[in-house]
This record gives sequence, C-alpha cells and structure tokens, in this order.
Amino acid sequence: MPRPVIVVARQLPPLFMDAIASLGEVRVFDATAPAQSLEGASVWLGSAVDALTADRIASFPDSIGLIANIGVGTDNIDLNAAAKRRLQISNTPVVTEDTADLAMALLLATCRRLSASERLLREGDFAAGAGQQGIRVHGKTLGIVGFGAIGQAVARRASGFAMRVIYHGPRPRPEAEAVTGASFCEQLAQLLAEADIVSLHCPLTDATRHLFDAGTFAQMKAGAVLINTGRGALVDESALVDALAGNQLGGAGLDVFEFEPEVTPALKRFDNVTLLPHIGSATGECRADMAMRALANISAFLEQGRPLDGVTAA
Repeated sequence: MPRPVIVVARQLPPLFMDAIASLGEVRVFDATAPAQSLEGASVWLGSAVDALTADRIASFPDSIGLIANIGVGTDNIDLNAAAKRRLQISNTPVVTEDTADLAMALLLATCRRLSASERLLREGDFAAGAGQQGIRVHGKTLGIVGFGAIGQAVARRASGFAMRVIYHGPRPRPEAEAVTGASFCEQLAQLLAEADIVSLHCPLTDATRHLFDAGTFAQMKAGAVLINTGRGALVDESALVDALAGNQLGGAGLDVFEFEPEVTPALKRFDNVTLLPHIGSATGECRADMAMRALANISAFLEQGRPLDGVTAA
C-alpha cells in the first residue's frame, strides 16, 4: 500500500522533516513544478507565514484533504476557498503561555524604553542611556482587546504588577473574569478612554483589519502605550506613525507588522517604539510543542479522517 504524501510549504528543520517522514512520503513544494509537487498528496503542511491563496487552493488535487497549519492563526489561508473545496484545516493551539510571556516582556521593554537605553549603552553613551525616562507599569490600567486564551494569560501576568485589567471582545467571559479579576468593556471606546496600556490579542478578520486607525488612536488616552503581539494588520501603521509623531501615544511595542516581513521605516526612528521580528512563540520548548501538535494533527487525520485541532473553514 503506498504511503500517504505530505507536502510541506518550505524546507523545515531536519528533525521535524524526519518526524514527518515517519508518517508518509515528504515533498517540499516546488512553485516551478506545482502539479508534480502536489500529485497524489493527502496533506499540505505550512506555517503561519506561508500564504495559501485561493488560486493555490484551487490547484490542489482532490486527494488533498487537510491543510495543517503550524501556528494558531489561520489568516494566512483563504478560508473561503478552503471551504469551497471542503478541505479540513488544523492549527497548533499550544503557544498561549510563551506568547503571553513575550507580550508582557514587550510591554515592560516599551514602557521602560529598554531598547533605546541598551542601544545608547552599547554605543558608549552611558549617561544618555541612563537618562531615558520611561513609563511606570505597576498600578496602571491594562486594556486587553481580545480575551481568548492569550489575552487571559496576559491578564494573569498583569496581576503580578498590581494592574487593573479591563477587556473588550465579542462577549463577556464571567469565568475568566473570576480568575483574572478583569472587567468587561462592551464598547471599545470605553476601554480606550480608560486604559494606560492597550494590548492586542484578537484574531485578524475583515472586521478587525485596521481596527486601530487614526480614529481609534484619537480615542486613546494621551500618552497611552500600544502593544501588538496579535496580527500586524490589526493596526494601520501609517496612522500609528502619525499618532507617535504627534505625541498622541507614549509608545508602541510591536512583534507583528502590517506588511510583514517589511517594517514601516518610520517606526524604526522612534526611541519609544520596541520592534521584534514576530517571536511570540520563539522558544525551543514552544516550537517543539508546535511541531509535535502539527504531527499529531496529521497523524489523526491520516488514521481517523479528522485532525485533533480542527478549525472552521468559514
């Protein structure tokens, strides 16, 4: 009996490739010979940075039944096109705690201007580095937009800094409130008017794209800080630059970008902006967990016809 064929969107680390090979024949997708790469395949495996367009999905042979995504978000996949082909989709929801750690680190680094201080120290200007004045974190109000698993994990960490936590999302979450002490804001404007620091953890959809634009920034408290470890396109970066240049915001910490991997050049010029290259899940332990979860999803699909972590396609 022929082994199932698993097509990977790009070359992955050797140990991961070897592990995938235990489940079936592994092919690295070749855009110059797509039909040959996909012939007879059962599974497409890609990461959150591998775009899967409607055209590419339309080119899939009928043999493909699963799109396995290495990552939690699936905005890199044209979900409508996948639904039309009746393709199953899986993700790897094992990044919560590591991403929350990174969000809190980014919050602290931005408020205390750690990047600017370190840069000046490395350049030999100790006094200028020591002269950077940041923003106090403890006791401030943290507004969390999107109160899923990661947003709740950030709220738990904020309690250690005696922060008041408020959140906005599609609905209140009483059970999470009981654990985190957070309070629900039905309207985003209410959260923006009260929060000293706003942290984004909502998914990227048509409704949330550019959720933070010139109008939103104008509703924020003067001097408030924006943290984004969610998705880059939640923020209109042109409007963000204007808000920073006009001192409407006191700073921004970004792990994700609107035009990723490109970064809006003007953002690099602000000392009160911390920039990271999408490293929310970048710990050895988390990346290993993601790889193992992706393998488990593929294995479950091949053996039982359904992945462990199914995602609704539309």
